[in-house]
Amino acid sequence: MALFLTEDEVTQLLPMPAAMACVEACLRQVGEGRATNLPRRRAHAPPSSLHVMFAALPEERWLGLKAYVVGPAGAQFHVLLYDADAGRLLALIQANRLGQRRTGAASGIATRYLAREDARIHLVIGTGWQAEAQVEAIALARPAAEVHCFSRDPERRRRFAERMAAQIDRPILAVDDLRAAVESADIVTTITTAREPLFAGDWLRAGAHLNVAGSNSLLKREIDLRTVERAGLIVVDDRDAVPLEGGDLLAALETGRLAPEALVELGEVVAGRHRGRIDAAQITLFKSHGIALEDVAVAGYVYRVAREQGVGRELPL
Repeated sequence: MALFLTEDEVTQLLPMPAAMACVEACLRQVGEGRATNLPRRRAHAPPSSLHVMFAALPEERWLGLKAYVVGPAGAQFHVLLYDADAGRLLALIQANRLGQRRTGAASGIATRYLAREDARIHLVIGTGWQAEAQVEAIALARPAAEVHCFSRDPERRRRFAERMAAQIDRPILAVDDLRAAVESADIVTTITTAREPLFAGDWLRAGAHLNVAGSNSLLKREIDLRTVERAGLIVVDDRDAVPLEGGDLLAALETGRLAPEALVELGEVVAGRHRGRIDAAQITLFKSHGIALEDVAVAGYVYRVAREQGVGRELPL
């Protein structure tokens, strides 16, 4: 029978180091042409909308999809994991925590491959729930880096700094001056709901690495055109998703300042098929959309560990 796993059980079974290992492995497979990812598709019945994305990992013998509805009651996320050999449903998994961890893990892997080895300061812009996983993953990728955080609400960023300092066991500085924070940062992560750019691209220091992870909409962008122009390497998780939801890159693509063929997939970098950073002064940019391949990979891990530990509830499916 299929296994049902709750959000609390996913939290228990999926630590960030495991999420990062899963994401790195599946990105390597897709970079080598050994896995399949298909972009998110949407259907609308106002006031709600359905979002579905799916992928296949043949080596692990897993097929899967993530589906979620966004409506007046918020968002509800589920992953369905299938056995490629038997063609049967293995698990139905509540996937809000799973998605948070895999999104943070993707930024962590991008940072591992693209940021300077001597990066000293990581600035995260945004202090919501999704930002927690970004801080945790990037702290694993660059353990020596200080962490600074910024958001519009001083009290909220203060509480975030206190909470996350305890979680990653290192001090986190809540900063008040965004320009000064960007100018001093070696790693900048944006994880907000902003519709307009958060900072000027000219504020970035030479050699910075950016994780732009807040939006998967053509109508939103966290970075300006100048940021895209200054980036010597622009990496995405899936080229096919860019025309559908890459609002951060849209202006540069439409004006011809960024050629579609210049985009590199993170899997190609992980697999060694495309060079990453070329020198210490290069600005690198990872635009994260969030892909089903990562969801299926971490869902498969969670399912396997749940079976080993006897966690979850059997469903007559």
